[in-house]
Amino acid sequence: MDIGFESFESKDFDVELEDVVMKKTKKFDRLFRIGKGGSIDQKPLIFGDLIMFGSVDNFLYAVDKRTGIERWRMKANGIFMESSPVTDGKTIFIGNYDYNLYAINPHDGSVIWKFKTGGEILGCATLSGDRVYIGSKDGYLYCVDKNTGKEIWRFKTGDWIVATSLVHERRVFIASFDSNFYCIDEETGKEIWRFQTGDEIYDVYPGKAWKGRVFVPSFDNYIYCLNAQTGKEIWRFKTGKYGSAAGPVIHKNVLYMHSRDGILYAVDENGKEMWRFKTGGLVALPTIHDNLIYVGSEDNNLYCLTMEGKEVWRFRADGDVFWKPVIKDGVIYFTSWDCHLYAVDITTRKELWRFATSNTAQAEWPPSTDAWEAEVKKETHIEDAITEEKYKSKKKGETVSLSDYQITTEYSSESEYKQKSDYDTSFVIFENIMEVERIWTSGSEHLSPDSRISM
Repeated sequence: MDIGFESFESKDFDVELEDVVMKKTKKFDRLFRIGKGGSIDQKPLIFGDLIMFGSVDNFLYAVDKRTGIERWRMKANGIFMESSPVTDGKTIFIGNYDYNLYAINPHDGSVIWKFKTGGEILGCATLSGDRVYIGSKDGYLYCVDKNTGKEIWRFKTGDWIVATSLVHERRVFIASFDSNFYCIDEETGKEIWRFQTGDEIYDVYPGKAWKGRVFVPSFDNYIYCLNAQTGKEIWRFKTGKYGSAAGPVIHKNVLYMHSRDGILYAVDENGKEMWRFKTGGLVALPTIHDNLIYVGSEDNNLYCLTMEGKEVWRFRADGDVFWKPVIKDGVIYFTSWDCHLYAVDITTRKELWRFATSNTAQAEWPPSTDAWEAEVKKETHIEDAITEEKYKSKKKGETVSLSDYQITTEYSSESEYKQKSDYDTSFVIFENIMEVERIWTSGSEHLSPDSRISM
């Protein structure tokens, strides 16, 4: 995401970027402050000759994927946000802000059953055997019978669940805004272990378990790699200033990680950066197809990149492109906050059609940086600390000596394998935290990001 550093430059407010830090000041709640409109923030689902998605206008749509003509729509009592539709091949499952998990007949959009939780549902349903798992803003992870919609068990966390669960080897993994990542026994719903990060965890797309590892994004600005059996940290990777909100996409032993400050990272299996590509806003998770990377951004563009992170082309929508695209039969489908589902020929890059929701007004919501504020450090000079008189008379908040700080390193490549993370959000890291001009960005020399702020 792009907070518009140029906005800091004025006659009345002129600071060096290295004197500015971004500080998280409140709970991240922007996703529950959505206005009216027909915007889309979902990964579409292909089901036979249909493509399905939900919208902020309260409708779940089924559209002919060849023509873009609507087949049916189902109306809920709340908005559809990031709880994208999933299927077992027979039924569609999707969560809604009306607190319900819906099981939908894919042929006509009729409701087979619905299961009511105690809060809004933002994460996607997870299917495993005859069970479906769904998290809710009420803080519970629910295990529900897939065929009947009857509750089997529920697991309570300490805060909102704004996450999708992951099932691996008879264990269910779920993140919570209480900063913990939980491992739960699939059969009993009992906790096996938990791992604590340094801030809230918002993880609507957790990715997959890989080589006995699971991955945890956190608003403490790290993605953690954990041993799936023990919960012990293997490594961590720093992803920017506004936290991370999704696990990696893994392809041929490379982990592709998004960040909320607009950078797509390629990282090796040991947590070492290989390359990065910067967009003009919050970057989505990529889809990899035929040795090319397709990724959207809140700068309104869908990008096509080489496997080395070089831009091949871009397609511009009229609104933010937040979710992973899907590709079928030479066509790439993706949704946009501009209230449209797009179908684009992947070879010619020509738009084949676009489908508009019932309300083409883009919904208003707070900017993606809503929970963060720019904090300007008071300018001080090391020379000022030389005199004993100034040192003794320093005021609260003034910095006079580097020795006043305990400097902690950002990252250790050797994990201490603690059950809980040793990350402490109270320390200060003196690094190039805001020196955006100095980072290497591949293939985006001509990018002109929007000056407005959105997610």
